[in-house]
Amino acid sequence: MKFLKIAIFFIGISAFAQSKVGSVDVEYIISKMPEMQTVISQMEAYGKELDVDLNKKVDAYKKLAEAYKAGEANFTPEEKKEKQAELLKLDADIQKFQQNGSKLMEIKRQESLKPLYTKIGVALDKVAKAQNYTQVMQINQDLVYLDPQYDLTVPILNELGIEITTEEQTKEE
Repeated sequence: MKFLKIAIFFIGISAFAQSKVGSVDVEYIISKMPEMQTVISQMEAYGKELDVDLNKKVDAYKKLAEAYKAGEANFTPEEKKEKQAELLKLDADIQKFQQNGSKLMEIKRQESLKPLYTKIGVALDKVAKAQNYTQVMQINQDLVYLDPQYDLTVPILNELGIEITTEEQTKEE
């Protein structure tokens, strides 16, 4: 029985010793990718489209409000209620459009970044396999310490064909 415990202990140690953990700063890599400029321009264009639609709704609201103010004295109580309900409905529509607009922007952003993340994933896979990493974690604010020799960010940038200056490499490490 004692021999079995010792054998399990050594198997556990050897399995742990074979594990190699690295890290990567995906957001930094994304920021250095030339394709990011295309994503930024797509997002700006989409934002402008949404702004145009919003401005049309706001203009329609303003016209309706001005028409209401101009004719308010001549409206019957029923017409006033009808016009006020129309104004409230249009106001609610504008607010809903603004809320949905931010959601639509986020969806468009994720859609535009998906090919970049896929490209990084392929490069990460190549680098991790070539350097015998068994696990790779993403660098974030929770990471307290990182030995630069286990940071795969620069090798992944190199795999993607993205050159960074020596100064940027030292900051990254």
